[in-house]
Amino acid sequence: MRFALDIPHFGPFSDPLVVAELAHEAEEAGWDGFFIWDHINYKLAGSSETLMVADPWILMSAIALRTKRIKLGPMVTPLPRRRPWKLARETVTLDQLSGGRLILGIGLGSDRSGEYSAFGEITDARVHGEMLDESLEVLTRLWSGEKVSYQGQHYQLSEVQFLPKAIQQPRIPIWVAGNWPNKKPFRRAAQWDGVFPLMAGRDLTPDDFREILGYIRAQATQKATAFDVVAGGLTSGTDKARDVAHAASFAAAGATWWLESFYSQHTLAQVRQRIHQGPPRN
Repeated sequence: MRFALDIPHFGPFSDPLVVAELAHEAEEAGWDGFFIWDHINYKLAGSSETLMVADPWILMSAIALRTKRIKLGPMVTPLPRRRPWKLARETVTLDQLSGGRLILGIGLGSDRSGEYSAFGEITDARVHGEMLDESLEVLTRLWSGEKVSYQGQHYQLSEVQFLPKAIQQPRIPIWVAGNWPNKKPFRRAAQWDGVFPLMAGRDLTPDDFREILGYIRAQATQKATAFDVVAGGLTSGTDKARDVAHAASFAAAGATWWLESFYSQHTLAQVRQRIHQGPPRN
């Protein structure tokens, strides 16, 4: 199992220099990855406060320049609010900049903070699913470096070629997020490189992961050489034996990554302290 940090990109984490330094400290402390949320806007529950929000792609560029080893990426970027050709340029450039360390986490996103409706965008989840699947097709074709023509319901391309190609081949890894027990995101994930399961209302358990992975294996149409399974939560950082046992219980259920997941209520000092305590690894 590998271990990463997963932090918001607003409030105290909206400063690119601060976040890049946190990623450097995480690398020095033995973590394997550093991931950033991707929101265009964010509102705290029950608050009218306007938060400082950074562009996550600029943050990831700063992280790439301040680190040498750890993986990085968005967890997750909502594809329906992105132009797939713009994302194709950004992801390949970031993969080049990082020396082949980018992982692309994707999902539908939500309209919780008006990230679709406030900008006049479609809010229908079914349409978002169609856009996501078409975006993945367009994105991966553009990554190929070949000339691409595509006629979909939502996107159309005519004889477009994007160079350079990414360092990582056959493609930049794609992890698909979804809320269990909704099945569609997990059928989608089975066709790509990894899955980041979530659940509204409670934390997922190792037994949940066993059920999810059983479902994904039944949906896979091709044998993958590698498939990542991402578990997330918070460990104490102070009770090493308990933390290791907790992460290991998810590894035994099939998880390949543990994301130490921080939220809006966490301070910069709390995140930095947890980074320095190191990952819950034997």
